[in-house]
Amino acid sequence: MTNQPAPAVVGRRATQIIDMVRGSEEYPRLRQSTQRYPDCWATFTGYPIIANFDLAEDAGPLFDEALRVLCLKTAVFELTGGDEQVAELVVPAPVDEMVHALLAQYTLCQRMTRRLGIQFVHMTDQERFGWRRGDYTHQCYLAAGWGEPNPRYWIDVNETARRLAVLSRRYEAIGIHDSGRRHELDFAGPALVAG
Repeated sequence: MTNQPAPAVVGRRATQIIDMVRGSEEYPRLRQSTQRYPDCWATFTGYPIIANFDLAEDAGPLFDEALRVLCLKTAVFELTGGDEQVAELVVPAPVDEMVHALLAQYTLCQRMTRRLGIQFVHMTDQERFGWRRGDYTHQCYLAAGWGEPNPRYWIDVNETARRLAVLSRRYEAIGIHDSGRRHELDFAGPALVAG
């Protein structure tokens, strides 16, 4: 993609941004609020591709990854003069799902980013999936000095496809189709009525 700033420049700015966010008075509430209501923000295709997933254990590390991604995207957005398409970095599904949960803290995010003079960037119509080790997102992440992304959450495109196929077969077996976008449960049958 053209207009991508050098990963070293993105990494340097993202590190400054994440330090600002973590140092803000809103940060503790942002972290706590994002993790507080897990029943409201789980899908069939994001978190479930994590092996042996347990939101109680995984919420904290996923929050950290999501915040890093938002800071990288914010840096790219600034460095490109507001190019949303370039700023919508390719990330794995579990991390993207936590990005959505973090941004659901809308009022807090608005207040914090306004005060810090930054803008979190995330537009579903610009999302691209297919993260691969060594891609531009990975290069920027490494340049920020955060080390290798956690492989528990940073699942590449091929392994994601394999895991989604496994999940799809399991979902289909209980009447859930199209990765949770359609089902055949009428909630009236004897097995589905709570007793």
